[in-house]
Amino acid sequence: MWDPAAASQWWEYLSLHSAWESLVPDAVWAAVGPFVIWGQVLVFFFLFLVATVGRRLRLRRNLVICPESPRAGSSSPSGRFEFQDSLPYVVAGMRAVVQDCVSKSFSSAELRTWNMLSRTKRQRYLRLSPSLTVFWMWGFVIRWVFLMPVRVLLLAMSLSTLVLLCLAVGFLPDSAFKRRVNAWVVSWCFDFVAGSLSVVARFHNKENRPTHGIAVANHTSPIDSMVLATDKCYDMVGQRSKGILGVFMRALARSSSHIWFERTKSKERSQVAQMLQEHAQDTTKPPILIFPEGICVNNTAVMQFKKGAFEIDSVVFPIAIRFDPRYGDPFWYQDSFGAYLFSMMTSWAIVCDVWYLPPMRRGENESATAFASRVKALIAHRGGFVQLAWDGSIKLAQKGNALWREKQTRWRNKQQVEFARHLSVGEDEDAAREGSGKEEREEREKDSEKDSEEGVPEDASREGKKEV
Repeated sequence: MWDPAAASQWWEYLSLHSAWESLVPDAVWAAVGPFVIWGQVLVFFFLFLVATVGRRLRLRRNLVICPESPRAGSSSPSGRFEFQDSLPYVVAGMRAVVQDCVSKSFSSAELRTWNMLSRTKRQRYLRLSPSLTVFWMWGFVIRWVFLMPVRVLLLAMSLSTLVLLCLAVGFLPDSAFKRRVNAWVVSWCFDFVAGSLSVVARFHNKENRPTHGIAVANHTSPIDSMVLATDKCYDMVGQRSKGILGVFMRALARSSSHIWFERTKSKERSQVAQMLQEHAQDTTKPPILIFPEGICVNNTAVMQFKKGAFEIDSVVFPIAIRFDPRYGDPFWYQDSFGAYLFSMMTSWAIVCDVWYLPPMRRGENESATAFASRVKALIAHRGGFVQLAWDGSIKLAQKGNALWREKQTRWRNKQQVEFARHLSVGEDEDAAREGSGKEEREEREKDSEKDSEEGVPEDASREGKKEV
């Protein structure tokens, strides 16, 4: 039975009654309240079950069918050259002229169809189709009223569990037992975190799963390493961060030999190569995960791979990660990490496919740059990405240029205001001088008129004034 008094006390305990009291009438809340509360409870227990033991029960595997990624192939079935075979290249050339393929890789990719999320919302769809408006409103209520609050609670629980367990593992002595415990803790905790964000991942070709050495993958978002860690424990290397992300990086460093460094310090960059070499040669340690692009791309292209990881004499395991943006966009285009998490928690789900590719080694006379390009081509072919020969640091250059242009604009506006102020002061001074000169002329005219009336010649009057 529904007890309004008990529900009211529970709502006041959650400190939400005062906020809703002015927005929702008591009669409406009495009718809608039970459905909202019990709906959130059911969603919480379902997502908690999926996040904690869903990996064992395969509740987050093979639920969403993603379209097969496009791959290169012959246009004509006979294998001979046909006239229409050149048309895709002509279209690609015209598209390159019209739109820059590099700059658009650093912005959120637009979808061909609307997935009823705010980022891809099109007002004309709502105006043309009232039924679509109803579906969007239902989706908005489901995502913001039921999914988002429960996901926030589960995310806080999972991240707290991850930090505490990693810190506990850090107190164990360095041994094979610690490595086994760390592998279980990392996989389970990251699977818990992934479940709180409704991540649905499908792993293909598990016989090629990394066992040691170096694993390289294309980079789309900070959750790339989390998605891969749900299936295999990795040691990671990357840029040292601050804030909430830095807390988890320090906790992970306590439990295993992760490598965090500062790119702006050349001394640390030189030490990373030696640490990578030692880590890759140690078969007892987990494989180390590297994103050679060094920057997040919107999962439509692959930027140039930096050659540092490919100069090491070790086996390389390529991994291709392809996200399905129809259910949610994992690309990090927001200014802050909190806004990025908020965007993912209000999405339908984060759906992706992961392909483990055959291990590769550098040839005898092959340079590190050529080896990196060969690995990048394999990942791009498997994931259906566009290969770009540009360095990912161009994104930072573009952002720096934008900041510089903004600073120039502010400085120019300030100088214009200052110039206008001086100009107005100069105009006032000129006006004052003109006024005083006009008064002097008027006085001279009056004096000359007075002298003429008294019969005094103008020259004598002028000489008299000089004597005075």
